[in-house]
Formats: sequence, C-alpha cells, structure tokens
Amino acid sequence: MVTDADVPQDSAGLRESAFLKACRREPVPHTPVWFMRQAGRSLPEYLKAREGVAMLEACARPDLIVEITMQPVRRYAVDAAIFFSDIMVPLRAIGVDLDIKPGVGPVIADPIRDRAGAARLRPLEPDDVPYVTEAVRGLVGELGGTPLIGFAGGPFTLASYLIEGGPSKNHDRTKALMYGEPELWAELMERLADITIGFLKVQVAAGASAIQVFDSWVGAVAPEDYRASVLPHTRRIFAEMEPLGVPRIHFGVGTGELLGLMGEAGADVVGVDWRVPLDEAVRRVEPGKALQGNLDPALLFAPWEVVERRARDVLERGRTAEGHVFNLGHGVLPTTNPDMLARLADLVHEASAR
Repeated sequence: MVTDADVPQDSAGLRESAFLKACRREPVPHTPVWFMRQAGRSLPEYLKAREGVAMLEACARPDLIVEITMQPVRRYAVDAAIFFSDIMVPLRAIGVDLDIKPGVGPVIADPIRDRAGAARLRPLEPDDVPYVTEAVRGLVGELGGTPLIGFAGGPFTLASYLIEGGPSKNHDRTKALMYGEPELWAELMERLADITIGFLKVQVAAGASAIQVFDSWVGAVAPEDYRASVLPHTRRIFAEMEPLGVPRIHFGVGTGELLGLMGEAGADVVGVDWRVPLDEAVRRVEPGKALQGNLDPALLFAPWEVVERRARDVLERGRTAEGHVFNLGHGVLPTTNPDMLARLADLVHEASAR
C-alpha cells in the first residue's frame, strides 16, 4: 500500500492532495475529480495550439506538452493533471515506424507477427524521451500542489496495435497469435511490459505523482485468457512501480468481467468504465483497492439536470468503495462542451464535501 510518507515530492500541497489521498484510501475533504482526455480535443485552446502540428510532433515538444497539460487545469477545478502524450510515444521512441493519422488512430508501417518482428522491440531508455523528462519537470513546477498523473499503454493494447497494424474492432489477429503461438505471445508481452515500465519510470523520476496504465482494449479478452496471457505481464508492471511509492491506476474499457483480475494485477486504484455501477464494482474487486470512475461520457450531451442526477448517483455508489476518484467511464468525447465539464467538476466537489 502507498502511504503518505511514500509521496516523493516535497510539496506540502501534494501531501494534502485529495486525489492522492483517495488513491491511498485515506479520508478526503471531498471526492477528487479528473477526466480522462481532459487535456485535448474538446478544448478550443487545444485545437489552436495544435494547428499545423502532427500529434506525435506535439508529444515530442516540451513547450506544447506543458501548455496542453495545463489547459484543463486552468479551466476546470480538477484535482489532478494528466500528462499530455500518447500510448504510442514510447514505441515511436524506440524506432517503431508508426504514425497517428487523424480520424484513424495509430497506424503501424510494418506490423509485428513473428519472432523477428518482436525482436525489434528493445527496452526504452531515458535518453530516448528527453522531451518527456523536460516536460514533466516543467509541469511539476507549474502545478505546485496539483498532482501530475503519468501514463503508459498496457501490453495487450500495445500488442493489438502492433499486430493488427492499426485500430481493430475484433482484435482477431491479436487473439489468434495469443491463442495459437503462446511462446511468441509471451515474448512480445514481456518486451512491451519492459517498454511500459521504462516509460512510466521516466515520468515518475521527473516528478509525476501517480501513474495510470491504459490497457484500453483488454476487455476483448475472456477472463481465463486474461489470467493466463495478460495478467502476469501487467502484474510485473505494477510490481516494478511499487518501490517508487506513487499511486498506480489500472484502466480498461469493457472490462466488467475482468475487474477482479485487474485488481489482482496489483494497482492501488481500479478504473471502472460506465457499464458497471461502482457499488457492483466494489463487490468484484478485492478489498484494499480504491475505484475510479465512472460517468458515461455521452451523458455530457444530455441536459444539465440529467448530468447532475447521474453524477450524484455515481458519487453515492462511490461511497461504498474504500476510496473513490470521480472520473468518466472513458475519455472526454471530442465534441463535448467544456462548460459541462466545468460544471461537473464543481458539482462533484460541492455534492461530496465532507
């Protein structure tokens, strides 16, 4: 368990952070709130900053990383910032030929489907991503008492992009390799876990106060296959991060049947998407974990009275957890009105004030 004494930063504000306290299952003055994808495409100032700048270029420019990460912190009463980057950044940094195409997503020039392809994946070194270290340090200085969450992609999700060559609805090639070539699968997952660990360690070493592993598409895997083919690698990621003393969050989409196993993987906080009510998630996740979530992002297009009612319901169900961080059940959708997020953040604080 992460304790207050383990928090590496010397900022008094960080020690009093409601977000970090909730992650550690300690008493909080109010339920903390942040939003996945709060730094990005729903903000007009983000679109302006990104004009003419490709996604992967933006993720490699410390000035842009700092500016984009700070934008939602200036706009919303969020209790944490999320580092602006992309789960493909460490793969690009070690030499994988990929691009993030607007309206499509990550596209891999030479998909990995054999042992020779897997062998091209080397561990990430800090010198591969100096812009990450510079940006995190700059952000820590600007954020003061607001924690910065570092993040990386989970191994199944990274494997899916690498094997499929891009986004996939069914992950059929990925699962075929997992089922049919277990030794190659294990080697690929081990290498991806190493890369994820390296990327997370760079962020924490530079000053990130917490980390989140986005294994976004792991919900495509059945529980027995998750236990055999994914859990060992995810467990190693969280075990490697434990000595660093920062809260560890684990999130995936469509993972209702995997919540218990995701808890077993070793994170301090299990993220829950919108499909499973938080009080039910409490029953599925082992004791000793906080929960994060889980308002449906699409609700933000409904009238405010609907948003308010549903947000209060999330808060009420979240009180059954040992610790609760309010969030959406997935990322902010691109056409979301920023004013709705601002009102929602304020509501969470007001409705949950102890």
